[in-house]
Amino acid sequence: MADTITIRTDAETEHALAVLTSDGVSRSAAIRAAVLAAAERKERLADMQLAVLAMPLGEPDGVNLADEIARERSGDL
Repeated sequence: MADTITIRTDAETEHALAVLTSDGVSRSAAIRAAVLAAAERKERLADMQLAVLAMPLGEPDGVNLADEIARERSGDL
């Protein structure tokens, strides 16, 4: 048997639920789908962050960005 969850809604949440249920889906089904979609997005974001962190940085190009910015700001181009 599934657990029951109770939520308190406000005007913004009620509007969102109205949008999600406009095609006749029940509030319960709409909320369940929204929770599952949010969890999937969060997991996908975490996977993408890990993939970016695992990417090789490559070789340094020898450019010191801080020095370049300071030189541009001082007019010593």
